[in-house]
Amino acid sequence: MGCRIYLTRHGETLWNHALKYQGHTDIGLSDRGVRQAEALAKRLSSERFAAFYASDLRRAMDTARIIAEPHGATVTPVYDLREINFGEWEGLTRDEIKARFPEASQRWWTAPYTARVPGGETLKEVGFRAVRALEEIALSHPEEQVLVVSHGGTIRAAVGIFLHMDLNQYWRLKQDNVALNILEIFEKGRAILLLFNDCAHLKTID
Repeated sequence: MGCRIYLTRHGETLWNHALKYQGHTDIGLSDRGVRQAEALAKRLSSERFAAFYASDLRRAMDTARIIAEPHGATVTPVYDLREINFGEWEGLTRDEIKARFPEASQRWWTAPYTARVPGGETLKEVGFRAVRALEEIALSHPEEQVLVVSHGGTIRAAVGIFLHMDLNQYWRLKQDNVALNILEIFEKGRAILLLFNDCAHLKTID
């Protein structure tokens, strides 16, 4: 057994609801996002975790703190688990981005692995920093379970790299707010995906 990582996306924010690109902008959870995190906390309350980690952005840290509370644990922030830096696109909707950045947005949606968001990152950069962070966490917790809260784009990029996918197709991996994913990470970057985008705990959320 390697390190089993319970990997989840943060709860909903008002910008998620408005379909705005958030990136590194530090947006907090909405009331619905808090309820989502509480639902996952209830689901995982009987699991045993050696540690809790999260992106240092507020929406991820707050989600992790809610999940960690029943365990009486603290959360360690990790910068490399942050969402894609969307640069000049942050705070804009997809339609606004298409209108203001027609060429750059076309490159991004066609080949995000190498296309750089204006003032931001490529998906390659995001994926490799996220994988680096997850591998370091796994090395610190051999044969243990940990809980990690990150972001939709970051999770999809990391899972895609672990599974040797073409990251230009990363959008084929759906990742809902507070979806539960489970990865088992072994030495030398080997990983098995045990669960992906499981939202069974959200059935009671309005």
